[in-house]
Amino acid sequence: MAAVLACGDRAMLSHASAAALWEIRALRGRLIHVSVPRDSAMRRPGINAHRRSTLDAQSVTHHHNIPVTTPTATLIDIAPRLTRDQLHAAINEADKLDLIDPPTLRAALDALPPRPGTAALRQALDDPTHTLTDSALERAFLKIAHSAGLPTPRTQQLVNGHRVDFHWPELDVVVETDGLRYHRTPAQQTRDRARDHAHAAAGVTALRFTHAQVIHDPRHVEPTLRAVADRSR
Repeated sequence: MAAVLACGDRAMLSHASAAALWEIRALRGRLIHVSVPRDSAMRRPGINAHRRSTLDAQSVTHHHNIPVTTPTATLIDIAPRLTRDQLHAAINEADKLDLIDPPTLRAALDALPPRPGTAALRQALDDPTHTLTDSALERAFLKIAHSAGLPTPRTQQLVNGHRVDFHWPELDVVVETDGLRYHRTPAQQTRDRARDHAHAAAGVTALRFTHAQVIHDPRHVEPTLRAVADRSR
């Protein structure tokens, strides 16, 4: 707050310091990053002043009463200085903290004019190897299920002794969405098969969709859900 106040009325915390305030990424270095109007002549020791020709009001908010760039603007600002893995981690951290989810962030980028960071952030979101958090993956799946005409499922329910991602009791259907992070070890794959067998023994249709299918091949997921639901009905 002291750094922002020292830079004038139109100043805001930004870049790495904003990411630290949002808890998207740990602060590294001693400089405090503040964005100021381009015509500002402000110079202060310990402050890295980023001069901008325009300061979009939609890119500014307050967090803990400190003027700061929004999570979207913050991710754009830090993107050019991060590796691919670091940027993926920052995106996922923002999602876990419910600051912004990847689909909303991707849509916001399409509505913004190009500026340093937008291309790198867009590329990271479109990267097939990007692992979404569980919440983002499940939100993406729910949109597909809605488009397929399925009713709203119960989530994180115990079915046949196992917790499942989605359950339609009226259809006797369960769906698991397998994130890359938690379903690639042999031990986890063995547990997944045991879960599927328990559902089959109880007469429940169990579907398992991968991260890549949900995010990059919804045209496969949607008709599969529709066909299974129609058969169950």
